[in-house]
Amino acid sequence: MAVVDVSEALKSLSSTMESIEAVLDLDKLRADIAVLEEQAAAPTLWDDPESAQKVTSKLSFLQGQLRKVEELHSRIDDLEVLFELAEAEDDADTRVEATAELESVQKAVDELEVRTLLSGEYDPREAMVSIRAEAGGVDAADFAEQLQRMYLRWAERKGYPTEVLDTSYAEEAGIKSTTFSVKVPYAYGTLSVEQGTHRMVRISPFDNQGRRQTSFAGVEVMPVVEQTDHIDIPENELRVDVFRSSGPGGQSVNTTDSAVRMTHIPTGIVVSCQNEKSQIQNRAAAMRVMQARLLAHQRAQEQAKMDALKSDSGNSWGNQMRSYVLQPYQMVKDLRTDHEVGNPQAVLDGDIDGFLEAGIRWRKQQEQA
Repeated sequence: MAVVDVSEALKSLSSTMESIEAVLDLDKLRADIAVLEEQAAAPTLWDDPESAQKVTSKLSFLQGQLRKVEELHSRIDDLEVLFELAEAEDDADTRVEATAELESVQKAVDELEVRTLLSGEYDPREAMVSIRAEAGGVDAADFAEQLQRMYLRWAERKGYPTEVLDTSYAEEAGIKSTTFSVKVPYAYGTLSVEQGTHRMVRISPFDNQGRRQTSFAGVEVMPVVEQTDHIDIPENELRVDVFRSSGPGGQSVNTTDSAVRMTHIPTGIVVSCQNEKSQIQNRAAAMRVMQARLLAHQRAQEQAKMDALKSDSGNSWGNQMRSYVLQPYQMVKDLRTDHEVGNPQAVLDGDIDGFLEAGIRWRKQQEQA
């Protein structure tokens, strides 16, 4: 960035920060943190581990948001001083350092601004993500497993807790399907733009003739159900079957029928959970997934148009939304936003922030159009 642009750039950053703070409502943010800190300090907090985790997770998230705003304010103030020092002393090294810091701050402000675009009814919630292998045989199953790893690595990088609720392994390699949760506020709003069909093109490692293979995997993102949603499921509407858990290659995880398959008879929705050793725990996990699916189903029925939860991105379930090409060239490209990256391995290792940011901005533009 040229030196002559510095004054305007700093003014723009300050203006953007003012807009961000107005949306975040820092006074309310500090008040919410104070309430959560009081709850977190209660001696009886961990009497209910699930509730305690929600309190501590939300507190950590809000503290992080406030800290980001305060740190960016400080960095913008320091930037102005750093550029003034570089000009006063005509120091090229200091000018290079200041320019690099300006670019870094601009990126951080852009990322924080994206958070303010998450204003949907369910955006503040935790997320439940389901991935299933589609067309492409064993390559699709392998691709589905790569996507699961991609999202879990992304969450790990962010320090977001996750829980794998169910994984159905394919016979040769990869997985048929998986469901996991990302337990942090705004996980749904952030990840909901990932919903749709993902496509991979590569030389198949499972083809002894080394042919290029195209495979598909579907991603579904749902908001975690809260008490205020009133998702009541009468017992006579559920059929619960138990079966023996199995791992990769059909190996037995345990010798009891602890896995649970739950069917909602009126809608035909089926979920299964087998990652816990206890049937009771698997049943509870399956119920959480079932409630999330029924919430999405209920919302779909209320919409005269496309499902607001499954199609916020403007793509119906089943439409291709991203291509991961490993052969004959290397490129990951979002087909809605045109955001692309020339390093597929980095993306598959969890570096998806650019795609998430582009998707959230694109969705906001579609809503305002």
